[in-house]
Amino acid sequence: MYRLARQVRFSITPFFDPASEGVNSYASRPSGEGLCLFFGLWVELAGPLNPDTGFVINVVEIDRAVRESVVPLFCEEIRRRFGQKVFMGLAEVCELLARSWRALRGRFGEAEVSKISLDLNPYRKLTILSEDCPMFLFSEKFEFAATHKLWNDRFNAEANFDMFGKCANPAGHGHNYVLEVTVEKDRTSDPLWIADFQRAVEEKFITLVDHKNLNTDVADFTGISSVENLASFAWERLKGQFSNCRLHTITVWETDKTYCSYQGPAVV
Repeated sequence: MYRLARQVRFSITPFFDPASEGVNSYASRPSGEGLCLFFGLWVELAGPLNPDTGFVINVVEIDRAVRESVVPLFCEEIRRRFGQKVFMGLAEVCELLARSWRALRGRFGEAEVSKISLDLNPYRKLTILSEDCPMFLFSEKFEFAATHKLWNDRFNAEANFDMFGKCANPAGHGHNYVLEVTVEKDRTSDPLWIADFQRAVEEKFITLVDHKNLNTDVADFTGISSVENLASFAWERLKGQFSNCRLHTITVWETDKTYCSYQGPAVV
């Protein structure tokens, strides 16, 4: 079983219905006019590999299906709510994603939709794992800067350089880290909760590590300050800290090329 994901970008002008769809799918198509709302919709398909093409499916088919069946749903709902000044929370966005899932059902041969995610902005993502799933996954990124040391005092200098390469430095070095917290939430309750979620992350983890030396300034953090250990430390700090959602995954980005995700035991 293979899983293939494709992002389809489109923009909606809530003020009017523009006549031109545009042609640049890299920036978004429909392209919108003037001040508009940008959407990045990820569709993941699960299915077998076609031995004749090497594809699960040609991604052009995903683009076509989303633009034919999903974009009109978004346009109609966004413009209706904008015109009537009706609030659209995450639960309502999830329902729109569920409608999108149903609209895509049967469009991809042997492959089936296995996940749909919507980039709410460059730092937030909303994900559903089935068309009737009562829960959704919400991800948000936070930044912090910290110094850490990749050096094991039990080894000599040669062994440390062999193990840690250019990162080996007994004085340590720094990173601009990104913490991505993914939580699972009931899509039928608590329309306003993100500020409480952010506050918990800020108070329980970010203030503890931001502009700190992880090896000397963070009392509860022990061991080598690898991105792996930092991810599990963040999990321990944040598990059980959310009153309105459940911690699902912690991801720590050490650079834009390196990250580690961690899921500890489920917290009820």
